[in-house]
Amino acid sequence: MELKIKAYTEADAAAAVKIWNQVVEEGNSFPQTDLLTEQEGNAFFSGQSFTGLACDAESGEVVGLYILHPNNIGRCGHLCNASYAVRSDLRGRRTGEALVRHCLEKGKELGFRILQFNAVVQSNTAALHLYQKLGFTRLGTIPGGFLMKDGHYEDIVLHYIAL
Repeated sequence: MELKIKAYTEADAAAAVKIWNQVVEEGNSFPQTDLLTEQEGNAFFSGQSFTGLACDAESGEVVGLYILHPNNIGRCGHLCNASYAVRSDLRGRRTGEALVRHCLEKGKELGFRILQFNAVVQSNTAALHLYQKLGFTRLGTIPGGFLMKDGHYEDIVLHYIAL
């Protein structure tokens, strides 16, 4: 499938919320526990510095997304953070990589200098492998930093890359 990454619009709310909520419900990578309604999702996605949607270039169907926003404020406002979501039935097809690569360029374009990930779950081996492949620096591990949906705690790994 050929991908096109475009900016989020309100017309994309239902598709974006569906993918976002799927990841939240899985309970193994996003810290959020509450699902978004379409209205809440539109406000959330519109409120980011940028929300990018990966779409099938032929059909226009949304297959993944990312949100990009400051990681902090003021003197640390040049640090950004991002989250990525790919439809579960389409994972393993390099959509996540396309989203991360686009995000790196968009972050730089928006004036951010560093992209930092605060909580990559240790069992998310696909993400860990991708970030290593793309040149992210692994900062360290926080033992038991993520509460999995089934109630056990997993380590989280912090990463950064200069933009």
